[in-house]
Amino acid sequence: METLQAIHTRRSIRRYAPGKVGRDVVEELLRAGMAAPSAGNQQPWRFVVIEDRAVLERIPAIHPYAVMASKASCAIMVCGDPTAEKYPGNWMLDCSAAIQNILLALHDKGLGGVWCGLWPVEERVEAFRELVGVPEHIIPLALIPVGVPDQNAGPQDRYDAAKIHWNRW
Repeated sequence: METLQAIHTRRSIRRYAPGKVGRDVVEELLRAGMAAPSAGNQQPWRFVVIEDRAVLERIPAIHPYAVMASKASCAIMVCGDPTAEKYPGNWMLDCSAAIQNILLALHDKGLGGVWCGLWPVEERVEAFRELVGVPEHIIPLALIPVGVPDQNAGPQDRYDAAKIHWNRW
């Protein structure tokens, strides 16, 4: 798939068909995430891959917008390590770039996923920290449920020239 085609046709997928996404594929997704740019090349991202069905089924109780995780093959929790930063305050930018790479890689592989924010909602951050044993110095940023799509979400043109200013506001 060409890069621009992937960017323009990627959609948030919230319904998943039965089927397992293999660890080899998940590792490809994580490689794509780790290929993202980061401030000072510090790569502050950390990942927790949740495959345990019992854990996936607990997610809707702690995140009302991540109900689909209970039906996903797995979920990738993207976390940041602020202690790994060369330039403080950039961990969430760096991790967000990794998330977008993962979402594009999912689409390229014919899989589906959706970006479910955790940070900065403190209750969600703490609930996910407890759910999978995240150390105190690591901050859960987002959850990406991953699965075989069970919905057809066509491309949407979201370009809006009114939001662009050339040279000056």
